[in-house]
Amino acid sequence: MMPLARDSLLDAAHAALARRPWSAVRMVEVAAAAGVSRQTLYNEFGSKDGLARALVRRAAEGYLAGADRALATTADPSERLVAAAEWTASAARENPLVKAMLTGCWSERLPAPGLSAVRSASPVPAQRRDDGALPSPGDFLAIVRDRAVAVLAPPGPPPADPAELAAVCELVMRLALSCVTAPPDEGAVADLVRGTLHRQRPHLV
Repeated sequence: MMPLARDSLLDAAHAALARRPWSAVRMVEVAAAAGVSRQTLYNEFGSKDGLARALVRRAAEGYLAGADRALATTADPSERLVAAAEWTASAARENPLVKAMLTGCWSERLPAPGLSAVRSASPVPAQRRDDGALPSPGDFLAIVRDRAVAVLAPPGPPPADPAELAAVCELVMRLALSCVTAPPDEGAVADLVRGTLHRQRPHLV
């Protein structure tokens, strides 16, 4: 199947999930919305569980790609962390799959594929990849923390302890995750992160 068709099926599944619980989403409806046969859908994903894992994997990759973009928004180190925190909060607000992955709290409306890899005999390379292990909430924190450290660490000998920089990046991510579970007022994520950076480690970022 062409990648665009696979994306169309995942788009259709995501749209269906926005309207009804995952348990009520029917494969035949997803296929029809994407303009393909049900057999084509099964050929691509193998099962409804395979479709769920692919949907969750795409949401995870979209969140991480957005975090990378946020970390590249400006030359100012503090504002890069602010942007990453704001992206985390907004991505979770707009996509319930992202919120569930970041918090580990899956509502009954959502598919809840296990984080461990599943045995896959799929002939579709993309599905074999999707059937691999999915990131846990701790994995997401560590991935974004480490990417932030890589972006913020200056070339050559660091002016500060690298472990301290990693601690700052992790602190910001934990603040962002707290805003996911208990959303503050609009604009408060940035204010919270800026204030924390100023008080805790002003010499690092």
